[in-house]
Amino acid sequence: MAGPDYRQPQIQLPANWSIAETGGPAVKMADINRWWTVFNDPVLTELIGKAQAGNQDLYQAEARLREARARRQLAKANLLPTSSLTASASQSGSSEAAGGGTTSELYSNSLDASWEIDIFGKKRRAIEAAEATMQAAQEDLRDVLVSLCAEVALNYVDVRSYQTRLKITEDNLAAQNETYDITRWRYQAGLTTQLDVDQAKLTMENTRAGIPSLRSTLEQAKHRLALLLGQQPDTLKRLLATSARIPAASAEIGVGIPADLLRRRPDVRRAERKLASQTAQIGVAEAARYPDFTLSGSIGLESLAYANLYTAGAKAFQVAANAAWILLDSGRIRSNINIQNALQEQALGLYQSTLLTALRDVENALTAYSEERKRCDALNAAVEAGISALALADAQYISGLLDFQRVLDSQRSLLSAQTQLATSESEVAADIVRLYKALGGGWHANNNSEQADHE
Repeated sequence: MAGPDYRQPQIQLPANWSIAETGGPAVKMADINRWWTVFNDPVLTELIGKAQAGNQDLYQAEARLREARARRQLAKANLLPTSSLTASASQSGSSEAAGGGTTSELYSNSLDASWEIDIFGKKRRAIEAAEATMQAAQEDLRDVLVSLCAEVALNYVDVRSYQTRLKITEDNLAAQNETYDITRWRYQAGLTTQLDVDQAKLTMENTRAGIPSLRSTLEQAKHRLALLLGQQPDTLKRLLATSARIPAASAEIGVGIPADLLRRRPDVRRAERKLASQTAQIGVAEAARYPDFTLSGSIGLESLAYANLYTAGAKAFQVAANAAWILLDSGRIRSNINIQNALQEQALGLYQSTLLTALRDVENALTAYSEERKRCDALNAAVEAGISALALADAQYISGLLDFQRVLDSQRSLLSAQTQLATSESEVAADIVRLYKALGGGWHANNNSEQADHE
């Protein structure tokens, strides 16, 4: 066949990831396929299942895959002969001045067939291109699945994070309200000044002012989740009405080796299939240099009178062989070949760039996860110290051993530390999600994706 045969590029990948956490064993494929189960959160699992069933982007990707399959079938059909059945009846008359005024009739039935012989592989290369394009559409569907599962999880983490921060703020508001009441009682008893009362109220109202914003962002996160599930904005209110902890992974994470990305990341696989498709297009372009050969023929019945149409004497046939070869096209074929070669080079560059991007994504996710865990541990210690400091400050203030400013400072510090801890816990969970997304996990868990492997 004309054109180059495709061979997958051999790319040298690092033996391991640069960060120390990757020294553990590789994850099993089953763990990658349903990575969200590491959080042991049934609500998250339910949401991802609903998203896989109702997301509109996924629906569009499935339609693109069906289109690609139909185009592949069309390319295969072009390799086979075509036939048609025709029937005709005509009557014509000539003028007396030109033809004597005679009238004639012609009746015919025929079966016609034609076949363009694919000697130089033009049609077979087109089938190769269509097959690779269909496989790229499969990987596109899987890539949508990977992104969808990750986006559902990230937005779910946001919901739990805002719920946690809202509860922290409300708890601190309740504590500050008690402090405000105490300062008012002490002021009425002549044990403190109006300044302490005003400062307590200032802190309390500032905390109260943050609650509406948190509630608003919480609702927006729920609405984003509903959109990902292909549902109306208010459909998840009942499911997410009860606050819950920010998801936390139940075990250490293993990430395998960089070479696993070649078989796991759908975007890398898609770029490789697009390269294969474009390589086949070079063969299609080069085959235009050579002659086209076509066989055609027909068998049928033909008669000047309808009564004689179905008699032995009405049989007719035709057999023909045609060859066509373009001798002069002013460089059109050569220009098209150059175009296809340039497109192949672009596809190769895209494949290499996509793979490098995949390696970067994993390294970034590993680094972010490792460093955020350290930050989270430090914030845990800070919150414990803040709780102890506030309790001591309250006790010493009531005993008259400490001025009220130290109490306010302790309250603000504790609220800040608790808020930062909640944010850090959500970032740890989000980093885990981003890591599994970077590893290409999640697409095997969808039935439509698995079915695509067998079609």
